[in-house]
Amino acid sequence: MSFVRRAATVLAAATALTTGLALPALAHVSITPGTAEQGGFTKVAFRVPNERDNAATTKVQVSFPTDHPLAFVSVKPVPGWDVKVTEGKLPKPVKTEYGDVEEAVTTVVWSGGKINPGEFQEFEVSMGQLPKDVDSLTFPTKQTYSGGEVVDWADAPKSDGTEAEHPVPTLKLVPASGGDEHSAASASASAAPAAATGPSVAPVAASSASSSDGTARLLGGAGLVVGVIGVVVGALGLRRRAA
Repeated sequence: MSFVRRAATVLAAATALTTGLALPALAHVSITPGTAEQGGFTKVAFRVPNERDNAATTKVQVSFPTDHPLAFVSVKPVPGWDVKVTEGKLPKPVKTEYGDVEEAVTTVVWSGGKINPGEFQEFEVSMGQLPKDVDSLTFPTKQTYSGGEVVDWADAPKSDGTEAEHPVPTLKLVPASGGDEHSAASASASAAPAAATGPSVAPVAASSASSSDGTARLLGGAGLVVGVIGVVVGALGLRRRAA
């Protein structure tokens, strides 16, 4: 019986370790899907989980890039939440196929709602035209809790390749898949005027790089637990045969 108790302790420790490895990856504020084509338009969701068990998330502020401003940004209404889109004057006009743009969105703030413990919310945005000369865009995000705590998701990746404590939500940009350099933009051309004049109600794409990463970690952790169970079962079998 003492051996069984020790085996159960080992199994519990392995399960705790697996949970510890998997949950932080799923708890970060992230962008889904995590990639988009350069030069085109995209629809993304800022996925915000609640990391506290004694407070609700009551405000989310996303800062948009000013070094590579996005000429067209619109938001999808979220029931129970108010949204404020702030535009700022650009250092110089940005030329687009829809004309010169002198102002661009600098921040989007959602407030008035609640993300309770154990829950998450997705805030959807349609935006473009994405730059063609960079491989990623970052969106520093501030998450405010009902107790007054503000978590700043703005940490750049560490030089050693490990994940930062509060990684900045990042959208990776990949070369357009079409042969025509305007193919990505023309495929979503109808979305651009809508982005300039009112909210977009198109659904967010289902694929998610961040979800895939979290799923991979969970599967890896599950494999660890299964391996530990196998060791325990084998050891119990050996003890029975020895007896």
